[in-house]
Amino acid sequence: MSTSSPVRPERVLQNFVNGNWVDIDSISESIVTNPATGAGIAVHPNSSDAAIDAAIDAASEAYETWRMVPVPTRSAMMFRYRQLLFDARDELAAIIVEENGKSTPEALGELLRAIQYVENAAAVTETQKGAVTENVATSVDIEYIKEPLGVFAVIAPFNFPAMIPLYFSWAVATGNTVVLKPSEYCPLTTIRMVELAAEAGIPDGVLNMVLGEKITVERLCDHEAIEGVTFVGSSEVAEIVYRRSTGNSKRCQAQGGAKNNLVVTDTAVLDRCLPNITSSLFGCASQRCFAGSNLLVYRSVYEEFMERFLAAIDDVVMGPGTIEGVGMGPVINAAALAKFTEAIDAAEASGARIIRDGRGATVEGNPEEYQEGHWLGPTLIETDPSNPVWATELFGPVRCITVIDSIDEAIDIINASTYGHSAVIYTERGGLARRFRQSVQTGQVGINVGTPAPIAFYPVGGRKSSFYGALRGRGVDAVDFYTDKKVVVTTWHDTFGGDQAGVDPAFEGTV
Repeated sequence: MSTSSPVRPERVLQNFVNGNWVDIDSISESIVTNPATGAGIAVHPNSSDAAIDAAIDAASEAYETWRMVPVPTRSAMMFRYRQLLFDARDELAAIIVEENGKSTPEALGELLRAIQYVENAAAVTETQKGAVTENVATSVDIEYIKEPLGVFAVIAPFNFPAMIPLYFSWAVATGNTVVLKPSEYCPLTTIRMVELAAEAGIPDGVLNMVLGEKITVERLCDHEAIEGVTFVGSSEVAEIVYRRSTGNSKRCQAQGGAKNNLVVTDTAVLDRCLPNITSSLFGCASQRCFAGSNLLVYRSVYEEFMERFLAAIDDVVMGPGTIEGVGMGPVINAAALAKFTEAIDAAEASGARIIRDGRGATVEGNPEEYQEGHWLGPTLIETDPSNPVWATELFGPVRCITVIDSIDEAIDIINASTYGHSAVIYTERGGLARRFRQSVQTGQVGINVGTPAPIAFYPVGGRKSSFYGALRGRGVDAVDFYTDKKVVVTTWHDTFGGDQAGVDPAFEGTV
């Protein structure tokens, strides 16, 4: 566990405004650290209101020109950008490993999905099409077009430093301009992707980036020139962002947290399911919204499952992401580590059974280089669903398990949660799976898939406190969020030549 503050690095990060990297008029600063070593990587200045406003002004000025760029031209830029990201994937993966702590395979997997976002955004020549109906009345046609709206803010979390910032792809591709705020914990991946976007030909002012923390988010939610806000983070902050943005008459899609339940039935094929379950619970150090948090296991298979599952947990190799074979890296920072440790302490004090305890974990051999890293081993707690450790999102490798007797009990437990992100069932009974997917109140369902994350061209989002908004992220929902349907009703008085125009009386003088 880290016990000292990192040394202030030489590299000081900048904002990207109107096509230029500019020094930040800052109000404070933090240090971006390597979670595996605790060492500082870069100084992260927090932008003043004036620095934020400069980026918004640049985006506003660029909007009127950018929105008039032909759709095929914008699409071609996104395809060029996609190729540059693909060519730089090894470089970007190395940045993710350094600032986030993922293993190299996890980082490359994230980049694969991230590049698919850009591919889907490049399809605006198809997805931004409107619709038209001829002769809704005599000589009257009606159509709608999908228009861009202006400047959007994209506020990204730390856990997917490539994927979530690339939500901007849909906004830019549809003709909007963007102010992007990466996580203060993992901004370096975004910085490199912004450089590549400029190289792809995205014009000055179309994509801007500002660094900051809470005050920056508040400024983006309040600024009158921002038309909409995309946010991904905890449920508590998502609700605040949503209320603040919509209270200022902005569009907002705010994706919140999760406490996902995995149900293991008596027909689960354990040989196939166990690797999937282990990866869901502990992959990416459990720092992903689709990760399994709680296991609900049928009583008839509980003993066998527990024996085999514990063996799988014990096989997880913990260490820095640069080492081949590592299955779980560090958590993001010292504050997160302290939070998780306190949660385990509280669960133990409440009488929960700590089956596997990750407190005090170290990399094998405890090499000096990693002694200041943020390490927590896979932790499994047997407890009742009423325990706070079961019900509260921790966003780290602290997982719970309980025994159940029926699918009804599982559904009741899942639906009692204040979260509604994802739910998973392992079964070979089609009817049971069908009933499960129809009954659980979640935005995503996995059937024998422990991490049911939609691909880029499908929408993503939860229910209850896991999502605030109407239009989800990604795919056609993203295109609809970043555009508005303008309806045009048309008639021409010379349709039949001279005085022969025929206008339906129903359209004369109507409201």
